[in-house]
Amino acid sequence: MMKLPESALICEVGPRDGFQYETKWIPTERKLAVIQRLLEAGVRRIQITSFVHPKWVPQMADAEEICRHLPQRDDVIFSGLALNQKGVERAHAAGLRYIDLSIATHDEHSLANANMTVAEAVRQAEAMVRLAHHYDMQPQLGLQTVFGYRKPGDTPLARVRELARRFVDLGLESFSLADTTGMAHPLRIQEYVQAVQEEIGDTPLVLHLHDTRGLGLANVLAALQCGVRRFDTSVGGLGGCPFIPGATGNIATEDTVYLLEAMGVRTGIDYHKVAELALELETFLGKLLPSRQARLLARQRDLASQAHTA
Repeated sequence: MMKLPESALICEVGPRDGFQYETKWIPTERKLAVIQRLLEAGVRRIQITSFVHPKWVPQMADAEEICRHLPQRDDVIFSGLALNQKGVERAHAAGLRYIDLSIATHDEHSLANANMTVAEAVRQAEAMVRLAHHYDMQPQLGLQTVFGYRKPGDTPLARVRELARRFVDLGLESFSLADTTGMAHPLRIQEYVQAVQEEIGDTPLVLHLHDTRGLGLANVLAALQCGVRRFDTSVGGLGGCPFIPGATGNIATEDTVYLLEAMGVRTGIDYHKVAELALELETFLGKLLPSRQARLLARQRDLASQAHTA
């Protein structure tokens, strides 16, 4: 029998990772309504925005406004992404206690994404972790393109292990591995996860998976077998990266929750409600999203409508 954890924690990243690259402006009121709908579906950890310069990411220009209108919930963790110390300062001033930090592991990607080498990004991230602790914030740090950038495996595992050890020693709420390009497969997931677990000890490990090659949920299962219990997901499968041609969105929240619940891994999330939200976002954005559960729900509604009019 396959050994799986009894429960898993889903972090919804749609309001940040999913929305940030959309060219159609998403009003603050709609973003807040999406967050509220996610809470009603049972999501208890949400990455709500990023504190970046609006010149570079216009969609996130309302970060402070979003924070001002968040519901006061003791049972929910809201976090925001920061890419530099100014972002950490803004998040602290906005009242967030959890801050997400992220650095590349491949120099070419780091230069394209952040205009600095990996070594420079690491030094900056170390200063950001220390600043977060100064503000009594809880930092999560994630590594990008862990499983490949230009080709699978071109990020050395030794580099990933060294960075994991280096940052966990500074004190992290959790440590995240991102399959930014969607190049990972189940065997590589298990190889890297097991190696990183040796370095980080009791620090929770999070996987941030993209579904570019259709292996996202297979990689979830592989990680579960290694004891991973935390995953970043995005409503409808929204997301992507402008510096990676062809990269698609994150694994869909509703698809991931369906898989977990079907296998007896509790999430506390109603995937039907998330799928309904995904369909509404499709209408607003004017495009189909990659969510399987949303497609199934749409077909079921079409069939029900046809039967009613027949």
